[in-house]
Amino acid sequence: MDILRAGSSGPAVAEVQAVLRALDLLPGAPADGPTEAAREDAVYDPDTELAVRHFQQVRGLSVDGRVGEETYRALNEARWSLGDRMLRYDPERPLRGDDVRRLQELLLELGYDAGRADGILGAETEAGLRTFQRDYGLNADGTCGPATLRALKQLGRRVTGGRPQLLRQSASMVESGSHLIGRVIVVDPGHGGADTGYTAGETTEADLVLDLASRIEGRLAAAGATVYLTRGRTGGPTPAERTAFANDARADLFLSLHMEAHGSAHARGVASYYYGTGSGASSTVGEQFANLARREVVARTGMLDCGSHAKTWDILRMTRMPAVRIDCGYLSHPVDRLLLLDARLRSTIAQAVLAAVQRLFLPAEADPATGTFLLPAKS
Repeated sequence: MDILRAGSSGPAVAEVQAVLRALDLLPGAPADGPTEAAREDAVYDPDTELAVRHFQQVRGLSVDGRVGEETYRALNEARWSLGDRMLRYDPERPLRGDDVRRLQELLLELGYDAGRADGILGAETEAGLRTFQRDYGLNADGTCGPATLRALKQLGRRVTGGRPQLLRQSASMVESGSHLIGRVIVVDPGHGGADTGYTAGETTEADLVLDLASRIEGRLAAAGATVYLTRGRTGGPTPAERTAFANDARADLFLSLHMEAHGSAHARGVASYYYGTGSGASSTVGEQFANLARREVVARTGMLDCGSHAKTWDILRMTRMPAVRIDCGYLSHPVDRLLLLDARLRSTIAQAVLAAVQRLFLPAEADPATGTFLLPAKS
């Protein structure tokens, strides 16, 4: 789709404005909606841009005030409330929406494993729904219709002591042990193919992150992990292909690598991102790893710390395992660029990532201070 921005006009703008009004982000419209002539004349004005920015901020999207594919999809999902439609698992085209996320949250609060509350009705959510229906004496058909909805609303929360997903993921981490042997880790070098990313002299962002990914791959493999890269020097997979690769590999962890660029002369530093909606639903292990990886990189390189942030980007949302994106610096900033072009600095970042991965699987009482962990050499 064409990106909608300030000055755009036409029916697509009218559709976006209708959703924003339904979400109380724009002043209300007539109950019957705009006429056809009004749809043609709809203009992407400053109020619309401000409403889109607010929506993007709340939904964990990149805040640019424009409606591209990701923001448009999020707007479409936001229009659904639980009960507006029948919910059934379709492996070919899984339903997505706020109603699905609310269903997942209710099942998780009742103690049923519905997977991550990500608003995507997948096999895990269907399995959790069927189990709930059997326990409640309903027809276990995996469809959330009126009878199932009434039952969900009649029952109170059963899981206490913390967020259900946090309790489940924490228990899984404890049971899995503190070693890397047998772990499957997918490392995703950003960009690739025709998408070279930012160019610094004769070096592209795609080449630099691939080099960094290869260094991380070697260190993790030496520690006993099974590591896969989502692309080589010539490939340029889509975000959907990258996440599908990780899901098919049944990875324990997914790490996407980037080196950013920005028009501002002040943009620099290291940031990390994990799946989260900003309203409580998040990948708890992803959040933990995002913090560990960012702090290790900052402690070992001295680069500026830009924090960890919850986002709903598909690269984080569509993975079935904890997923993190790390922006290792800004190639558009002269200081960061000099650092990132140095192979020694990239080796330091690779070592920091290794330390973060190892710390992720250590029990709390054995976890060393940031920047101090060294993996024992193999005998």
